[in-house]
Amino acid sequence: MKRKALSFKARRKSFAPVEYGLLRQEAIKEAERCLGLRECQYCEICGLLCPDLCITRGEKTGEVLIDLDFCKGCGICASVCPKGAIEMVLEEAK
Repeated sequence: MKRKALSFKARRKSFAPVEYGLLRQEAIKEAERCLGLRECQYCEICGLLCPDLCITRGEKTGEVLIDLDFCKGCGICASVCPKGAIEMVLEEAK
């Protein structure tokens, strides 16, 4: 996002701010983009801290994959996820 700024000529003649802040709507849009609530940002912290090594990334898609056959359900991945993208859910009995 390109921010509004004073021209070089105007900068030389005053002590006014060089760059202007965002308008309210621009700030909201930027915050929503940045925070990406509950959206995986592929930081890989979950995979690094998984004691069962069952969290990997798909080679072709880059998508985070959890091998549920090896997962013991300790919840470490969910507790360390900075975006809250991993949620522990009780599995229904089959």
